[in-house]
Amino acid sequence: MAIILQEAQEWYRDLMDNKSDPRVNDFFLLSSPMPTLCMCIFYAYFSKSLGPRLMAKRKPMELRTVLVVYNAIQTIFSAWIFYEYLMSGWWGHYSFKCQPVDYSTTGLAMRMVNICWWYYISKFTEFFDTLFFILRKKNEHVSTLHVIHHGCMPFSVWMGLKFAPGGHSTFFALLNSFVHIVMYFYYMIAAMGPKYQKYIWWKKYLTTFQMVQFVAIFTHQFQLLFRECDYPKGFMVWIGLHGVMFLFLFSDFYKAKYLNAARRRRQAVKANGYANVLPSNGHSKHLGEGDALVANGSNTGACMPVMEDEYVKSNGQSNGAYKDGFFKEGVLSNNDAIFNPDSSSSSLHQRKVK
Repeated sequence: MAIILQEAQEWYRDLMDNKSDPRVNDFFLLSSPMPTLCMCIFYAYFSKSLGPRLMAKRKPMELRTVLVVYNAIQTIFSAWIFYEYLMSGWWGHYSFKCQPVDYSTTGLAMRMVNICWWYYISKFTEFFDTLFFILRKKNEHVSTLHVIHHGCMPFSVWMGLKFAPGGHSTFFALLNSFVHIVMYFYYMIAAMGPKYQKYIWWKKYLTTFQMVQFVAIFTHQFQLLFRECDYPKGFMVWIGLHGVMFLFLFSDFYKAKYLNAARRRRQAVKANGYANVLPSNGHSKHLGEGDALVANGSNTGACMPVMEDEYVKSNGQSNGAYKDGFFKEGVLSNNDAIFNPDSSSSSLHQRKVK
């Protein structure tokens, strides 16, 4: 046993000292994988256990202003990261066919290293997506897939930053940052209230936008399987598989949310004459434009909450399908996404159910 432990320690030291990029050794959180690993583990523990227990006897928090500010900051942060990735290589310097890592200390190479580090930090700021769910006591949306996604990403990015900060796989970060610009801008507008609904008519295209991103990512990565390129094959395969996995998950969500929505609304109209409400397990759920019922709480757990109108009966109670019901403005809710903040679950403007 002692020999095995000694060999494992020697392998680890060789990996950290001789295989990693020495340029990032002094960067914050980069000297060892343990801080990142510990934060990811604590995030999972807090999300699924500690956080819900702390909020169990507390009232849900009203976070409209917080959400607007947070999403605005995330939009600007994502825009800056996207710009830096362009200026560090992808705007004319990098090859889309094969791009090795530049391990030099030139200005351009170090600029790429720096923005890779900031992209790594952005994976931690996204932990707040989950925190807002918990503070609002929307624990049913902190799904296992949601937690796995957020909990794994910082460590995945850490590995790329530690051993290959730059090169071919940063195309993933470039596209992801651009999608986050659009995504967080949408959430900022949505959180501002129902009267801004008319400015985000394009919300139904966000999931499609994400799926196009994933196709572009794994296509770009897997092309190296068919051509010689001085880039670590392990990172190429790892990022490519991320794209494939997310594409399948979002495809399922897209089908449930959009392709089946019209059919479900037609069934509702045929059954009881109401187009905006569908019964499920004794409860009713408002279906806005492009929305679909998610049975038994599946496919929930979006990354980012938005402001949503809550259906309220004339006597003040909610969740009922009544002819004289209405939607109450300004109630915090969530998006019905699998685990990623790229689609919204309901319309935000006020409606009368007739």
